[in-house]
Amino acid sequence: MGVLLAFSRAVDRLNAGAAWIATWLVLFACVVSAGNAIVRYLFSYSSNAFLEIQWYSFGALVFLGAAYTLRMNEHVRVDLVYSSLSEEKQVWVDIVGLVLFFLPVTAYLTWISIPLFTVSFRSGEVSSSAGGLTIWPAKLLIPLGFALLLLQGLSELIKRILTLQGRMQLDVKYEKPVQ
Repeated sequence: MGVLLAFSRAVDRLNAGAAWIATWLVLFACVVSAGNAIVRYLFSYSSNAFLEIQWYSFGALVFLGAAYTLRMNEHVRVDLVYSSLSEEKQVWVDIVGLVLFFLPVTAYLTWISIPLFTVSFRSGEVSSSAGGLTIWPAKLLIPLGFALLLLQGLSELIKRILTLQGRMQLDVKYEKPVQ
């Protein structure tokens, strides 16, 4: 179990690093958006590249931040029954959900998105918009993001199994979003 826990901690660190990048992409996207607006209104100049880099940044922050969101137990879930269960039963619900749904789906999405990126990369795909950007870096984020999510799902599964065995303490408390 020591190897699995070490794997889990390494995945947690990897996704914390990805989330750090995602955090800075929020600022970057805002700066590009504001800069684009300023240049467009002051100098009557605009480029599709400015718009596309905003889209790429937003996509990157979502794909790079999703796994960390799972790690922090902040992902969206149906809370009708879950919150009324004991912590042990919540861990069991998480394990069943991870094994039956989450891991197979993220593995499948990772697998099917690799050819999407590969074709784009090999062809040097470029946006059809005038002044647009190369597309393959954005498409690389799809399998990368799902792979990070898959790894984090494995990490969460390991932590929950160790929790049930009494080998670690895991905070599974979930607070529904305040509206």
